Amino acid sequence: MQASLRSGRLQAMDSVPGLDLSQPPFDLLDAGQQARLRAAVDMGFHPAGTTILTAGSDSPHVHVILKGVVRAWDERSEGATLFADFGPGDLFGAWAVIAGRARHRYVAEEDVLDFLVPAGVFRQLLADNPAFAAFFHEGLSLKRRIAAGDQQPSELSELMLTRVRDAQLAPAVRIAAATPIREAASRMREARVDCLLVEGRREADADPLGIVTRTDLLDALALDARPPDAAVGPLARRPVIAVRANDVLFQALVTMTEHHIERVLVDDDAEGVLGTLGMAEVLAHYASHSHLISLRLERAATLDDVSAAAREMTTLVRHLHAQGARMSYLMELVSALNGRILGHVFDAVVPAALRDRACLLALGSEGRREQILKTDQDNALVLEDGFEWDGLADAMQRFGDALADIGYPPCPGGVMVRNPAWRLSVDGWRDRIEHWRHDRDPESAMALSIALDARPVAGNPALFEPVGAAMRALGRDEILLRELARSTLAFSTPLTLFGRMRGSAEGIDLKKGGIFPLVHGIRVLALRHGVSRHNSFDRCAALMQAGALSSELGRDVPQALAVMMRMRLGAQLQALADGRDADNRVDPARLRRLDRELLRDALRVVNAFKDHLRDSFQLRAG
Repeated sequence: MQASLRSGRLQAMDSVPGLDLSQPPFDLLDAGQQARLRAAVDMGFHPAGTTILTAGSDSPHVHVILKGVVRAWDERSEGATLFADFGPGDLFGAWAVIAGRARHRYVAEEDVLDFLVPAGVFRQLLADNPAFAAFFHEGLSLKRRIAAGDQQPSELSELMLTRVRDAQLAPAVRIAAATPIREAASRMREARVDCLLVEGRREADADPLGIVTRTDLLDALALDARPPDAAVGPLARRPVIAVRANDVLFQALVTMTEHHIERVLVDDDAEGVLGTLGMAEVLAHYASHSHLISLRLERAATLDDVSAAAREMTTLVRHLHAQGARMSYLMELVSALNGRILGHVFDAVVPAALRDRACLLALGSEGRREQILKTDQDNALVLEDGFEWDGLADAMQRFGDALADIGYPPCPGGVMVRNPAWRLSVDGWRDRIEHWRHDRDPESAMALSIALDARPVAGNPALFEPVGAAMRALGRDEILLRELARSTLAFSTPLTLFGRMRGSAEGIDLKKGGIFPLVHGIRVLALRHGVSRHNSFDRCAALMQAGALSSELGRDVPQALAVMMRMRLGAQLQALADGRDADNRVDPARLRRLDRELLRDALRVVNAFKDHLRDSFQLRAG
């Protein structure tokens, strides 16, 4: 290429390739705007070692790299830390033009040739094109929608976007509890429904409304030998599980899966009961493989049957991920199925007469409903005070072995019910929690963090209530909270173009560098503010409502978490397909340009969230 250097700008010859306007965000411009941009763009040259932009300064240009690598450095009181590498096709300096201050210090790692978009032209394009402006102002939200639009088929999109109220609802037909079975069956036939809502209750019933299905009536007549004139009331099941009219169909699918049911009530705060929604209506929008797994679990008679159903989980995850399923929905659905698997295994090893005297807890990511692929067993057991059972140790060993056979490997740290330290009485758990509060060593802090996500999944959930209350009471201990929050600052993961991290060629560990700081920081803030929810996305919403997170962080943190979880899942599924072990690392060099931009934005949010924690808990960086 022949070119002359002039104040960092090149007068380029025709041999220099033009700016690619087919990629985001420039593909959002119309033909006239693209022509205006193409006519105004210049070229720049920056020798290796040149500081192109200084943090906090404005810029006369937006830069798009043609050749070379630019490194972005965060300037902090403890020194400069590498944030990210920018390579060919990447854009930087837009924020310096929009807000008048660069986010980072940008330095040419090697000789860099780039396109220079004049600031005035760039600002005019922002003013003329709302979608182009939204790409920069809305950040993660719009970029995620653009990225999802490239891969999400219409069927799954419809499932994710269609509200329950807009589905084909069956009418909610009500009958009195004294109605004879014969008449109830006739009402079903007339209304062309397969369930009835039963009004009126016996004194022992906690809920005034019950539900009876066509199968219930058939079983009563054929199996229980009830006369056709018998009242339908005793057949009604309670409570009636409901979904909100404004929930999306995918959420209704999750609810049915979790509660082992085929139909839910549809309720609206203003309009009351709108009707009922069945699995058939949901599947009319999308034939979910999850329903087949749920059906196999429902029919499972042995642990081998449960294992066979569980082996389909990775296929389900791969299918939904490939179709662009929203991460929060995907996690909830997988969690609902995992909960059923854990419950089946627990019931298989604990006699029915003893299940009410113990409560199985899911911990860690499964406790938060955020486990997608099968990972280490993280579970615990709460026992009724004074409960003695000679077969307990053997049963919990069989429980762990069964989970390992299904595909959940033992926890290397021993956080599982076959370890006596993780199966305690109610009083024993209270003592353990008090020990964790006073013993501030790293091992205790890690164990407490795992336990804070505990969620009952089998047995008697009432046994967990005093244990959960004891953990929530830790939110009043500011010294403990400060120590827990400090661990969010332990890892710093720069995003580099070639996947190197501190001299390593193994890629970026997204869990350490991004997911853990967000998940753990949200967990500690939730403990401090008395938020009882377990899922990170739910905790984040509650924290924003409580004023513990700004509206900006409350919007961006869940987006960043979803971005990193999706990228990690994609890398894990690819590793499994290649016959490799799945881990937490992602190679940025293999990501699409837009995905790299998404990941950079997500890591910016991680840094902003860390700053919020430093301020909230008065932590010194380090």
